[in-house]
Amino acid sequence: MSGEYLFSYPPLISGILVRRYKRFFADIQLPSGEIITAHCPNTGPMTGVSTVGSPVCVSPSDSPQRKLAYTWEMIQINNTWVGINTGLPNKVIKLALEQGQIPELKGNYSQIRSEVPYGKDKKSRIDLLLVDADSSAPIYLEIKNTTLSQDNIALFPDTTTTRGQKHLRELMDILPDARPTMLYFINREDCLYFSAGDAYDPIYGQLLREAIQKGVRILPCRFAVSPQGIRYLGLAQVVNYA
Repeated sequence: MSGEYLFSYPPLISGILVRRYKRFFADIQLPSGEIITAHCPNTGPMTGVSTVGSPVCVSPSDSPQRKLAYTWEMIQINNTWVGINTGLPNKVIKLALEQGQIPELKGNYSQIRSEVPYGKDKKSRIDLLLVDADSSAPIYLEIKNTTLSQDNIALFPDTTTTRGQKHLRELMDILPDARPTMLYFINREDCLYFSAGDAYDPIYGQLLREAIQKGVRILPCRFAVSPQGIRYLGLAQVVNYA
């Protein structure tokens, strides 16, 4: 485990979650007693990580173009900070690739491209396309922010996701000409294991097991989140996939 941060936060402001509503809004009480409305950069249900009364951290912005001056970055659940900003995982993974911190993704990359159209209808976009100068098979890397935890097991998804199902099918479709890889960005350090969230989307669970059997690579990457920054901890063990 590296002691250095892959990503460092700007100075954050602490508070207490009052409520999260309309997906994109969160009311947060500051230590002064003032209640602010922050942007919630997470469109999912945030199962288990939106508990009212929990400590949170927000980042301020002085941009005059923003409607809301604060962004909700993380929440503390059972003494563990959990990152909820879904805009960060892709950025952090890019930094990890540049620093060679994920051994399973080390390579001599001539290209690292974002949001590249792929799939049969070319209507999907892969998060990262990695072209390795030493390999004829590019890596198609899909990144999923993962925050749900049960008994130290990180679970994805935390709701029915037809979009996620489509991504798994499309990754299987590009075998064997490419190296499809599903990276689960476990945005909390208290999970040593990873499994499909079968109780939340059994179809996704079935597709994930099928994808593993067919050769789609699964990388459940653990990260430690704190108000100072994000560190990479290594891979979680995949369980319950047989």
